[in-house]
Order: sequence, then structure tokens, then C-alpha cells
Amino acid sequence: MSASGGTKAIVAALAANLAIAVAKFVAFLFSGSSSMLAESVHSLADSGNQGLLLLGGKKAKREATPQHPFGYGRERYIYAFLVSIVLFSVGGMFAIYEGYEKIKHPHEIEHWYWPVGVLVFAIIAEAFSFRTAIKESNLTRGKQSWKDFVRHAKAPELPVVLLEDLGALVGLILALGGVSLALATGDGVWDGIGTLCIGVLLIVIAIILAAETKSLLLGEAAGLEAVQKIETAIVDGDTVTGIIHMRTLHLGPEELLVAAKIAVEHDDTATEIASAINAAEARIRAAVPIARVIYLEPDIYNQTEAAKGADPEASPGGPLPTAGH
Repeated sequence: MSASGGTKAIVAALAANLAIAVAKFVAFLFSGSSSMLAESVHSLADSGNQGLLLLGGKKAKREATPQHPFGYGRERYIYAFLVSIVLFSVGGMFAIYEGYEKIKHPHEIEHWYWPVGVLVFAIIAEAFSFRTAIKESNLTRGKQSWKDFVRHAKAPELPVVLLEDLGALVGLILALGGVSLALATGDGVWDGIGTLCIGVLLIVIAIILAAETKSLLLGEAAGLEAVQKIETAIVDGDTVTGIIHMRTLHLGPEELLVAAKIAVEHDDTATEIASAINAAEARIRAAVPIARVIYLEPDIYNQTEAAKGADPEASPGGPLPTAGH
């Protein structure tokens, strides 16, 4: 995912949410609708979340230091995880509390045209933000399903914005349904039920985001396509005859660490091996440009040692004398 695509989606969502938050809060003041209060807090939380994503993107660009020799790319994962916490606590838990209070102590909605008008406006604005996120995601999603895109994306911004916008749209529909039923029946309990549903929705989305960003924080390997390209690039069939075992790790969305033990012939000279390693590193960077940190260790192939170092990224059967393994 390009950083510019993610930033564009974040800015669109931020602009929409700030405008919507103000409109919702004004509607709450005039109508007393708990759904509108929950939705205004939801939009404020979303605005804060987009601010966190922008801040994380900025901090991730810092140069590596002796204390952090691999740089700060994972800052983007940390701030995306913070988004899930904010969405759970500020958005979801507040909405559940407000919904419970409204069900327990219902009151009639006043000036119905305020919440209805604002909700219609908010749905249009959120739809625009959601459309932007979908458009930017489609540039990198390829043939993946939306579920796979959210689960396997290494850059967290677009999946976060997609889920937030989807949750916002569904939440607005729930709020509109709650307000409409409360107006139609004259029973404010429906407004509280709508608010409660919004809270449950936000908590579910927050849990999904937390699970996905936790995986990124723990450290994920490169995708299958990138692994296959790296394998093909390493083996030249001459000096480097195969891969004994290999590990990859995302240091950030656009920075990949590659570590591999490669098989060489026992009679190769040190100069030949050093030249082959330099050539292999150049081929890896050409095939997968985000592979910026590469460690290749030469060794004589031994089936027992290869089995000890076997990993899910490597293909079974040990090294082959041709490209790939």
C-alpha cells in the first residue's frame, strides 16, 4: 500500500468526522436523543483515531538510531493498536452506558427534525469517506477479497479506515432506526436500544482491529508472493545452489528483513561466496524493493541441519540446484 493512498483516505475520513461530530452534537442539544450523543462521541473518537494514524505515519519516518537500529516503521502498528483501544473505550463503552441509561430512564425526543436531518447528512458524508477508502484500497487490494485484504494488509491505515467508516455507516443507520422508532411510537426506549446496538457494533470492530494490529506488532512474515520472489532471487544455480532455511519479518509496512542460510559448494572460495552473496542481495532488492535489511549466511547443505531450521516460509524438500526451492 502506498503511504500517500493511506494518507488520502485518513484525511478524507478526518474531515468528514469532524464535520459530522459538530452536527451530531448540535442535534443532541436540540433533541436530547441519546443516539445522537453516542454518535457524536463516536465521531469525535474516530477523528482522534485518524489523528493518531497521521501521527504514527509521521513518527515512523524517523531515521534509525543506535538505540533503534531497524528504524521506527512499527510506530504505525502501535498507533493503529491505540485506535482500537480508543474505539473500544471512548466509542463502544460510552455508547453502551448511554444506551443503558436511556432504556432505564427514557424520555421523548424533541425537535425531531434535528436528529433526522443530521443523520441523513452524516450518512452522505460517511459514504463519501467510505468511497474514498474503498477507491484507495482497490489500488493495492488486487484479487484479494475484502476479508483477506483486512487480515493480511501489512500497512494498517486503510484497513483501519475501512472498518471505521463501515462501522460509522452501520452505526448511523442504527441511530436513524432508533430515532425513527422512538418518534413513531413515542417511546424513548427505542432510542436507547439504538444507542446500545451502536456500542456493541463499535466494540466488535475494535476487537477485530486489535486482533489484526496485535499480529502486526508481534511481527509478521512477508506475504507468500514476496517470499517466492525472494527465494527465486537468492538462488543462482552456480555458487548459491539452494536455501537451507529462511526467515522474513516486516520491520514496518514498507520495510522487510530477510535472513537466510544459503547452500554453497564446499570447494568455493571466500571471494566467490562473497561475490555471490552481494549479487543475491542485489537480486532480492530488485525483486522485492521493500527488502532493505538482508542477512545471508553461507553453509554446506546438511539435511539434518536444514530440518532443524525448517520454517513455514520455506518450501519442503530442501534446496534445489535451480532458482527457488
